[in-house]
Amino acid sequence: MLNVTVFVSGGGTNLQAVIDAVAAGTVTNVRIAGVISNKKDAYALERAKKAGIKGIYLSPREFDSKEAFCGRLLETLEQLQTDLIVLAGCLMIIPGEVVDRYRNRIINIHPSLIPSFCGAGFYGLKVHEEALRRGVKVTGATVHFVDEGTDTGPIIFQKAVEVCQGDTPESLQRRVMEQAEWILLPKAIDGIANGKIQVIDGIVRVTE
Repeated sequence: MLNVTVFVSGGGTNLQAVIDAVAAGTVTNVRIAGVISNKKDAYALERAKKAGIKGIYLSPREFDSKEAFCGRLLETLEQLQTDLIVLAGCLMIIPGEVVDRYRNRIINIHPSLIPSFCGAGFYGLKVHEEALRRGVKVTGATVHFVDEGTDTGPIIFQKAVEVCQGDTPESLQRRVMEQAEWILLPKAIDGIANGKIQVIDGIVRVTE
């Protein structure tokens, strides 16, 4: 059984997709051990509570130093017996020591086809605003492993989504979530939990 800890910062729609997939049995061999939010009022914590999952508020702003925060975060992950960290709409910078400790055991969902519209400053609606500004015809989402960079780790899955005439950032965001994010993230977690996804020499290998 893979113990998954989900990091969130907002509404938790991707968290809900994972919760629902585990409940439906489309994600197997997985237990959501806890949800960590750097925002005290994040609705994702309410989603966790409703699902009977331990919710934890943990923000670097509450600590005197980055080292103190990192220590508490690692301690919390160990207490939850975390095997896999899932960043699901998490806007918190993950300390390098955590990335190193959980090498190839942290995944992130990003609302674009990396390497397009990613990196520093590209998150949430800003990604979709820029996609519309550039006039792209296709966008999508990417699930990738996390390394020390921003959206630079090995790619696991990508799924394309059409940009429609008259789209707003909000309508495009919703379509990308429904048609890509909510599909890819549970699929990646299930693949990792069942030994179908591995990183070999920096490249992701997926077996059926």
